This record gives sequence, C-alpha cells and structure tokens, in this order.
Amino acid sequence: QVSLLESGGGWVQAGGSLRLSCAASGGTFSSGTMTWFRQSPGKEREFVAAIRWPGISTYYGDSVKGRFAISRDSRKNTAFLQMNNLRPEDTAVYYCAASQQRIISSYVYTAPYSYWGQGTQVTVSS
Repeated sequence: QVSLLESGGGWVQAGGSLRLSCAASGGTFSSGTMTWFRQSPGKEREFVAAIRWPGISTYYGDSVKGRFAISRDSRKNTAFLQMNNLRPEDTAVYYCAASQQRIISSYVYTAPYSYWGQGTQVTVSS
C-alpha cells in the first residue's frame, strides 16, 4: 500500500521561503503524477502544482506561478515544492497527492488521485 509523508511546513514571514517534501513509499512510480493542493478554513481544496513523468511536465495554479516550483527526485520517490516570496494568502494546509498514472488533463481535480498525505501546515504572517 502506497503512503505519502509530507514535511517542511511551518511559519514564515511574508516574503520568505519554505520547501515542502512528499516522500512516497510502498509502491513503484515508474510513471505517475504528484501534485500539491492546499486548503484554508472555509475554502475548497485548491490546486497548487503538479509534476508528471516520464518526460517531465510541470503545471502551476495561477496564484503561485513565478513563485513556486515543483520538482521530483526519482531515486527517492520524493516530490518537492519550493515556495518563494510567500504571501499571507498562501497560508493553508498543504496536501500531497499521487497517482501511478500520468494524469493528462484533470490533474487540477482531487478525484484522479489514489493516494494522499496527511497535510502540513504553512503559515505566512504579514
């Protein structure tokens, strides 16, 4: 059974940076999609960034383009989300999601993902 373990959340002042990690274990990911979503109180879960392989493709939500970068270490089965120039509105619980399928067009939705992490809190103060 695949499990995802997120780490790297915390508190930071506006303009600062954090790096989130999502380590997958218990399965093989020779191809797949790993994605970050976030959710703040009273709001729906929001797409942040996705990475798909083989033949690396990356995608970003409009609110994080130019500030966040998603990457993956295939040897460690781990995805990363580098978050720069953080804003108070980035405050949320960030969730990692994974599929062993290459999700082509519906990666922004939560339904296609079979595996989810427990979430990690990111708090950005002004």
